[in-house]
Amino acid sequence: MPVHSLWKPYPELEKELEKVTQLMAKQVRLRNKEIETVLVDHIYSGGKMVRPAYTLLFSKFGDEERPDRTQAVAAAIELLHTATLIHDDIIDDSPQRRGKPSVQSKYGKDVAVYAGDYLFTVCFRLLSSYAATADHMEINTRGMERILMGELDQMHLRYQQQMTIRNYLTQISGKTAQLFSLACYSGALNGGQTEWFARNCYYIGSHIGMAFQIMDDILDYSQASDVFGKPVLEDVRQGIYTAPLIYALRKKNPRLQQLIAKKATMTEADAKEVQQLVIESGSLSEAARLAEKYTKKALARIEQLPDQPEKAIIREITCSLLNRSL
Repeated sequence: MPVHSLWKPYPELEKELEKVTQLMAKQVRLRNKEIETVLVDHIYSGGKMVRPAYTLLFSKFGDEERPDRTQAVAAAIELLHTATLIHDDIIDDSPQRRGKPSVQSKYGKDVAVYAGDYLFTVCFRLLSSYAATADHMEINTRGMERILMGELDQMHLRYQQQMTIRNYLTQISGKTAQLFSLACYSGALNGGQTEWFARNCYYIGSHIGMAFQIMDDILDYSQASDVFGKPVLEDVRQGIYTAPLIYALRKKNPRLQQLIAKKATMTEADAKEVQQLVIESGSLSEAARLAEKYTKKALARIEQLPDQPEKAIIREITCSLLNRSL
């Protein structure tokens, strides 16, 4: 099954990502064939595969790249991402993911918890089988720990009306940005690059991840559900306050503050009114400037990479993520 159309201009990378997707699907082996089918369908459901793409691209800067090993690490990172999405949908009680019924909405929260946990075990199985050294395994598991800590931080900050941009940036740096950092860093190390080089790639990934999440949060206020592939405005109803809303709340609009004060009792109509107030406040533009700031930081570090074809692709993809509408 073909990967996302984002990769059409890069046929070699597209082929590698197809192999990563096939490897992910092949690793899912359950006695419960119905749930196995659900997870495999989830893997093939049209995710962008941005994180494994970065892993593959950064591995090309080294002289010791083994495609099978790099593809396995890329698959492990995407499986980790998929597991967190399944768990996110449980917490958010989300009915949709990528335009299809979420695992929790179709099979219940219990099944979804175990399905997500199972993907974590598959992720570790892949890493233990293919990690170049024990040090690489330790690096990857530390990264995963930070990602899960970011998830816990997000839960801790729910319905915090005094949420600041600093709080928000700390939260997404431990959740989304860490996964991008891990993808870029692991790719560089698996290619045989030095720790110094890989550390620069780590920061590139972190900046990309920050910009990516800010843009996702902007799209949550600016896109319709059928376009975005998941219900919009779920975050605000679940008490997850992101950059557009935080910027809007700074303007002290009494009606917006009144709506936010409803917390868990907020209705769908209330959420839509919040959306309109955020748009009218000009806060989406403020959030977009924040995303651009992180993209520029990433691009400055990308310029330090050796001049080879992968550098240009990394630059193009990073810019396209800032300008995406989906």
